[in-house]
Amino acid sequence: MFQPLYVAATGLSAYEDEMLEITNNLSNSQTIGFKKSRTEMESLTYVPKSFKDILDEQMTDVPEVIPEFGTGVKVSATRSDFTQGKITTTSNPLDIAIQGEGFLVFKMPDGTVAYGRAGNLHADNEGNLVDPNGHILEPGLTLPEGTTSVIIQQDGTIFAQINNTTSQTQVGQITLAKFNNSAGLKSLGQNLYAETEASGSAITGYAADIGFGTITQYAQEESNVDVIAEMMRMVMVQRIFEAITKAVSSYENIITNVERMKQG
Repeated sequence: MFQPLYVAATGLSAYEDEMLEITNNLSNSQTIGFKKSRTEMESLTYVPKSFKDILDEQMTDVPEVIPEFGTGVKVSATRSDFTQGKITTTSNPLDIAIQGEGFLVFKMPDGTVAYGRAGNLHADNEGNLVDPNGHILEPGLTLPEGTTSVIIQQDGTIFAQINNTTSQTQVGQITLAKFNNSAGLKSLGQNLYAETEASGSAITGYAADIGFGTITQYAQEESNVDVIAEMMRMVMVQRIFEAITKAVSSYENIITNVERMKQG
């Protein structure tokens, strides 16, 4: 392949990935607890090439010059941005928002655990506190039968009032997790993440412990997507696409002209 066309192809592929990332961010701008992601790129290997290789071999008096030629660009990583989203008030006692770096811990169907910021919880048929997709909090917390009121304190301790009595029964305490490098978490979809070697192992604790943040009841953390900023990124990527496409067209014209010269 003509080298400039290959370089252009790597650019189109990389910026297509970034456009998908921007589109996903915008699509989830109203998703509770969603964290925007960003695409990171890096240049492909630079290849040293003798200037003599480009010129006619008979031009022996040309001094040796070793320029480096870029071979394109690639997506090196896609990282989530866990900056705090806006906290809004709700009327649901099982809505909670974390103010700080902590993550809720959920048990997956295969027995592994995943981590998330979306605290729009509800009780399933057995009274287990679960996320919108039915993933149970880990360790499990179950509301007693006949629960009529729930109180969740800032440290995550849960109390339930049963059958409208004035007494409160302690159900348990919500466990939180934090990571040395949360940007290294792997997205699983459904607002959940898995730990990786880059993120480090989860450190578990409770709300109000140092570094875990606090829990607010009757609240939700909104998506941290800045719609205007994402639209500006989209315009930038579109312009880059146009520039690369024009470059490809120019390269094709060069090839066409060379072929005509050969035929002539």
